[in-house]
Amino acid sequence: MAITTVFLYVMIFVVSLLLIALILIQPSKSGGMGAAFGGIGESVFGGKAGSHLTKTTVIMTTIFFIIALALAAFIGHGMNSGGDGVREELDKQAAQEALPAAKAAAAPEAGAAPAPVPAVPPAQK
Repeated sequence: MAITTVFLYVMIFVVSLLLIALILIQPSKSGGMGAAFGGIGESVFGGKAGSHLTKTTVIMTTIFFIIALALAAFIGHGMNSGGDGVREELDKQAAQEALPAAKAAAAPEAGAAPAPVPAVPPAQK
């Protein structure tokens, strides 16, 4: 399950970078970033660059949202599956490791005499 979530995180990162690049190279009504580089967007991508870039942006946005929903579903199912967090797992392991030591300390040996009780001096008035 962890491999799937890591893969989805990487995919959403890559898709978001591609979306940022696609949005920045699209010409807007005033030229946008394409005009900042001397209209390089139209000369590289051709006359119909806006329609192709717009379609690609819509497809990449759809992919982004599908990956985000899948990632949310995987994370949500991981939390609701009854699995404990890391802290609870460590507490369980520490309790299991301390259990034999506590039993050994609590149970006296078979032939040993009980430990003497220290004398408590009477309270002074």
